[in-house]
This record gives sequence, structure tokens and C-alpha cells, in this order.
Amino acid sequence: MSRGPRLAYGLVEGWWLAAGVLLLAGCSTLPPATRTAGAESFNGRLAVHIEPDGSSPPRSFTAAFDLEGSATSGRLDLTTPLGTIVARARWSPQSVTLVTPRGESSYPDLDTLTRDVIGEPLPVAALFDWLHGRPSPDEAAEPGLAPGTFAQLGWSVDLTRWTDDALLLAHRARPPAVDVRIKLDR
Repeated sequence: MSRGPRLAYGLVEGWWLAAGVLLLAGCSTLPPATRTAGAESFNGRLAVHIEPDGSSPPRSFTAAFDLEGSATSGRLDLTTPLGTIVARARWSPQSVTLVTPRGESSYPDLDTLTRDVIGEPLPVAALFDWLHGRPSPDEAAEPGLAPGTFAQLGWSVDLTRWTDDALLLAHRARPPAVDVRIKLDR
């Protein structure tokens, strides 16, 4: 077979593969959420890096997010770079659920949900205060060595770039070490 027909066949085959992937992605998305009137919301990018103690390889997770509500009742959508919603967490005093294209799961609390999905619990309730540039008033906090830093719930939180860049950095040192980077869209 000459190079020309092989190249043309490869392009057609590649087009069908790309079309199939887009079709499957379209079938495995969640519908957009309806906004709750008056509810506070944040959106931006979230990156989580987990550095285990050597027994397993590092894990990383990156997604765009849309967070709405409060520590007691809210919704978190995680999306791909193309805007496809791949997971939606909803919580209230009565329930915590995670909806993905594979179905819905219930959890006793947000810590258990994040532990199950990411591999480590994340302080979602405290994140609402941290996203306001302050420690959570519900938990003990110690000021850090540098202005704009503090320690809370076993996490070192760095808000030194919060005002200018809307960037929050949080680090938990105990094994496994976890780094969370949140960059808000403004």
C-alpha cells in the first residue's frame, strides 16, 4: 500500500476515534446545576497532590470547580478543561452525596467523601472560610511565621497571594503529605 492511502485511512480512522470519544464524553456528563438564589459561590481551578510515604506512587488531581453554598449546605461541581461536569457533590445537614456519570453514592460526611474520591480527607468545611482569606472561626488556628499564613486542622495555609492573585495554598505534612492549590476566577 502506498503512503498516500495509508495516511488517508489513518486520518479517517483518527476522525472516527475522535468523534467516538466526544460522543462518549457527551453521554457521560452531568447536567448543569441550577443556581441557588442568594447562595455564595466560588469558581476556579483546584489542584491536589498527594505524596505518599514511599509505599505507593504520588497521585495528582486537577479540575475546574464551581462551589456554592456553605459548610453546612452546598454543592461542588468538578469539570474537565472542556467544561464537562464529571462529578457533583451535594451536602446538607441530612445527607452528603456524590453524583458521577456512573451513579450516585451517599456518605456520612464530607471528610469521608473526599477520602473516598481523592484518597485523603480535605477540610471542605474550613475551605469556605479559607476562601474568604481567613481561618475558620469554628476551629483553633495558630498564626504562621509569615503574614498571611496560619495553621489549622493540621494544615499550613498560605494566603500571601490571596489579595493580588486569588491564590490559596494549603499543605498537610503528615504522611501522606497533601498539597492543595486553589486559584479563583475573578
